Amino acid sequence: MRAAIYETFEGPIETRELPDPTPAADGVVIRVEATGICRSDWHGWMGHDPDIRLPHVPGHELAGVIEEIGAEVTRWHPGDRVTLPFVCGCGHCPQCLHGHHQVCDHQFQPGFTHWGSFAERVAIRYADANLVRIPNSVDFETAASLGCRFATAFRAVVAQGRTAPGEWVVVHGCGGVGLSAIMIADAIGARTVGIDIKKEKLNKARSLGARAVIDASHVEDVVQAVRDITHGGAHVAVDALGSPTTCFNAIAGLRKRGRHVQVGLMLADHSTPRIPMDQVIANELEILGSHGMQAHRYPEMMAMIAAGKLHPENLIAQTVDLDQGIRELQAMNRFDTIGVSIINRF
Repeated sequence: MRAAIYETFEGPIETRELPDPTPAADGVVIRVEATGICRSDWHGWMGHDPDIRLPHVPGHELAGVIEEIGAEVTRWHPGDRVTLPFVCGCGHCPQCLHGHHQVCDHQFQPGFTHWGSFAERVAIRYADANLVRIPNSVDFETAASLGCRFATAFRAVVAQGRTAPGEWVVVHGCGGVGLSAIMIADAIGARTVGIDIKKEKLNKARSLGARAVIDASHVEDVVQAVRDITHGGAHVAVDALGSPTTCFNAIAGLRKRGRHVQVGLMLADHSTPRIPMDQVIANELEILGSHGMQAHRYPEMMAMIAAGKLHPENLIAQTVDLDQGIRELQAMNRFDTIGVSIINRF
């Protein structure tokens, strides 16, 4: 199979012919029809993820067709159109038994703990617990865009943020996760504010439902701007970028008893950001993480897509081939892409 692989962190990423994978007893091999290019893949290539062992094939947002199944797989068959969360739970540990597959004690993560989907084929463990059937009305590119950024944003806004209609949701960072969060919050009746430093991304945020936007490069005090727009602060803040500045501003801009959801990764030198803990205590704020979404929670999201309440396809900025995708991945620290880039040609 043709795949993208790197042998050193921050080193060259090359396309090579590699052996086709074989399924584990509880797994499947998927022919990849589309895979997203995510900043988490960039973090992996930079060496920020301790689970990655070299050499490595990146890629964790994928959709495709099952080609082979393992002997223990009971729910799936060759030819099935499937996608999956970027965190696959084992289905047996205490976390999974309580329904929290996204924080499984023995999680399988394509593109991190194992080789990923920047390849014509990918092997996936724990298939019965984690695969999600793609409705015929949803194309592979759209399905691939759900696996990390959109599903994570959905859980962040709906489950972790417990967002209610009429509440103010302020999203810091209007990349793929942030724009997804704005679309989702708007769809459930919340009022949204998008914050970024690029005009094009703010314009996209408005087109997806943001009631207001803040250009952080031209506003002296982002927190005060949030308080002015929301008449006292956000009910829910989402840091969709993951930086010390956006994390601090998101928490500081909450109203009393507000909820902050950290989605953007805080790795390496950013792993211990400064937090306004005095406000957290005095105003009874909540700080929550959001790490993907369980496969068994996908039906709610899929139902909203089928009903036309959510349009994740509108977040796809471009489709590229594998070689172009490698260049996109290596350039992700520039934050140039508006929306989501999808590899659909290998």
